[in-house]
Amino acid sequence: MIFVAGPGHGAPGVLGPVYLEGTYSEIYPDKSEDAEGMQRFFKQFSFPGYIGSHVTPETPGSVHEGGELGYSVSHAYGAVLDNPDLIVTCVVGDGEAETGPLATAWHSNKFINPARDGAVLPILNLNGYKIANPTILARISHEELEYLFRGYGYTPYFVEGKDPMEMHQRMATIMEECVLKIKEIQREARVSGKIERPRWPMIVLRTPKGWTGPAEVDGKKVEDFWRSHQVPMGGMHDNPDHLSRLGDWMRSYKPEELFDQNGTLIPELKALAPVGNRRMGTNPHANGGLLRKALKMPDFRDYAIQMEQHGTEEFQNTKVLGLLMRDIMRDNPNNFRLMGPDETASNRLQDVYQVTKKVWMADIYPEDEGGTELSRDGRVMEMLSEHTLQGWLEAYLLTGRHGLFHTYEAFAHVVDSMFNQHAKWLDICRHHVPWRRSVSSLNILLSSLVWRQDHNGFSHQDPGYIDLVTNKNPDVVRLYFPPDANCLLSVADHCFRSVDYINVIISDKQNHLQYLPMDEAVAHCTKGIGIWGWASNDDCGVEPDEPDVIMASCGDIPTMESLAATAILRAEFPELKVRFVNVVDLFKLVSEGEHPHGLSDWDFNSLFTPDKPIIFNFHGYPWLIHKLIYRRSKQERIHVRGYKEEGNINTPLELAINNQVDRFNLVIDVINRVPKLGSAAAHVKERMKNKIIECLAYAHEHGRDQDEIVHWKCPYTDPCD
Repeated sequence: MIFVAGPGHGAPGVLGPVYLEGTYSEIYPDKSEDAEGMQRFFKQFSFPGYIGSHVTPETPGSVHEGGELGYSVSHAYGAVLDNPDLIVTCVVGDGEAETGPLATAWHSNKFINPARDGAVLPILNLNGYKIANPTILARISHEELEYLFRGYGYTPYFVEGKDPMEMHQRMATIMEECVLKIKEIQREARVSGKIERPRWPMIVLRTPKGWTGPAEVDGKKVEDFWRSHQVPMGGMHDNPDHLSRLGDWMRSYKPEELFDQNGTLIPELKALAPVGNRRMGTNPHANGGLLRKALKMPDFRDYAIQMEQHGTEEFQNTKVLGLLMRDIMRDNPNNFRLMGPDETASNRLQDVYQVTKKVWMADIYPEDEGGTELSRDGRVMEMLSEHTLQGWLEAYLLTGRHGLFHTYEAFAHVVDSMFNQHAKWLDICRHHVPWRRSVSSLNILLSSLVWRQDHNGFSHQDPGYIDLVTNKNPDVVRLYFPPDANCLLSVADHCFRSVDYINVIISDKQNHLQYLPMDEAVAHCTKGIGIWGWASNDDCGVEPDEPDVIMASCGDIPTMESLAATAILRAEFPELKVRFVNVVDLFKLVSEGEHPHGLSDWDFNSLFTPDKPIIFNFHGYPWLIHKLIYRRSKQERIHVRGYKEEGNINTPLELAINNQVDRFNLVIDVINRVPKLGSAAAHVKERMKNKIIECLAYAHEHGRDQDEIVHWKCPYTDPCD
C-alpha cells in the first residue's frame, strides 16, 4: 500500500509517519532518531534551502506533490493500473474536490479491472473550509453527499466526529472493512474470471479543521473554522501569548509519553509500524525506478516507408507509429499504456486495437461489437479529460512503467499547468534527490496539427503548447518535429527508451510527403538538424560551399512549403545558390550553454553561415524561434515565418497563405532579402503575388486547393541539375 496526500500543504501527513517509522533517518542520516535529529527535521520544514510544505520529491513514499490541487485521484488510479497487488490510499481535500480535474477523476473507477489492476481507496477529508471560505461538499446534506458518490459508482462509508480517540477507533474499523471489501472484490474477479465493474468502497472523513488546535486566538474562532488554514498565531517573535499558546498546544500531545529521554520514539510505538519495504517511505512503488524494466522494443526500421525518390511518396505519418506501438503493446503486455481523449483512431493509431482494446468497465452494448473496440481487459485508455489521462500516465510512469499520451495539439493547453508540475518534479529528482531512481520519460504526441484543420477551423489552431515546453528546465524537456514517417519512427524509438524527460513529439496525422529513406532518417534525427543535400544546390563543383540564402524548416507542413519554394527558386533563378536545412530537434537552435542539445556557435554558423539571409519556416508561433536563437550573431538576417493567428475554415494552402508560410510568400521573402535579386526579380515577384490571388480565389470557389498544389511532389533528382 502507498499513500497519496491530496490536500494542499499536506506534507506533514507524510513526513511525520516516515520519520517515526525510521525511513527518513535512513535516507537523511543527519535527521537522526533522537532529539538533535528531530530538531533538524523540524527546522527544515518550509525553510529556505530545505523542503517545502507539499509532498515534494524529497519526501520518501511520495508520487504526488500536491502543490497544485486536483490530481491526487488520477495519480492514485494511475499507480494501480497493471499493479494487481497494490492499494493506494488517497486522501482528497474538500477544497481540492472543487477542482475540475478532481471532479472528472472520480470516474477512474470505470477503468479499473479488478482482475488485473490494483485498487484505490479514496478518503474525502471534509474539514469544512478552504483558505477563507467554506467548502461546497461540507455544506450539503449527508443524503446529497451519499447520493453524489453512489452516483459516481462508489459505496461511501462515513466516519464523522470530533473526539480524537473515538474517531481513531472508528477510522481503524472502517479502514479494515474497506480493505477487506477490496480484497473480496478482487478475489471474486480473479477466481471466477467474471469481470464486471464493482462498487469500490470510499470513505468520507468529516473532522474539524484545525482539529486539536487552539479553539480561539485573539478572541477569534480558529478550530473548526477557516482561520486554522492560515497563520492564526503569527506573533512568535513579539507576542508572548502566541508563543505560550503554541507551547500549550504542542504539550497537549504528551510527547514525554511517546519519546524517551534521548528523543527517540519508544519501542512499543515503533513496533506498530510495518518493517522493510512495507513501510510508508520505502515501498518501491513510490520510487518506481527500482521496479522499472526496459521495454522489449521491436526494430523500428522494420516499419520503414520505402521510397525511390525524396519527396514523392505520401503516407500518414502517425499511422506507422500506431504499427510500432501495436507491437510494443504486444511484447509488453503489463507495462505499457496508451492514453488519449477519444482520439486513438482519429490520430491514426488504431492499429494497436489488433492486440488490445480500449478498457471499459461501464456497460457494453451489443452494437459496440461493430467497431467501438471496447474490452474489460484493454490497455488503451480514452476519456474526454486530458487531466485524468495525463494524471494516470504520470503515476503509471512514476511507479515504474511506460506509455504515451496523445492529444490534439490545440487542446494540449488544457494540461499546461499539469505539464509544469511534472517537469518540476523531474527537475527536482534529477538535481536534488539522488536516491530516486530514473523513471520512464513522459512521452506526449501532439497531432491533428494547426496547419490541417480544414473543417474544424480557428478553435483548433493553436501551436502554443511548444512555447510552454521551452520555458522549463533544459535538462528535462525535449521537442521533436519529425518531418516524415521514418523520422517519426526514429524519434519515437529514442523517446520510448529514454528516462527522466518529457518528450514532446509534434507530428500530423494526414497524408504527407515522405522525404528520407530510413538510413538517412536515422542519421538526420541523430544529429537533430542538418542540411538536405538533395534539396540544396550550393554543393556543386569544387568551389567552397557558399549559398546565397538558407531555406530552413521545422515541422511537416512548413517543410513541404519550404521545399516547394526552393523548387520555384531553383527553376526561376538557376544561378541562385540555395542551402536547405531541416530541424527535427528544436533545441538544437539554442546556444550550447543554454541547453544540452544546443549547437555551438561554430556549428550554427557552419550550417546557417555567419551572414547570409535565413528564411525559416516554422510550425509554431514565429517569435519562439527568435527567443531560442537570441544569442546568435546578426539576428537581423534571420526571417521567421509561422502561425500568426490568421485562421478560420481554410484549405491547407489558404491557411498557409494567410500566415505567409506558403511557397509563394517564401519566394517573395527570398527576393526581398537576397541583394542580387531585388528589382531583377520583379517579374517573379509579380507572378508569386498573382498566384496567391489565384489560389485563394480557387479555394473559395471550389472548397479545396488546386490539383497542382494537392499533388505537388519534390522535383529533385540531381541537386545540381
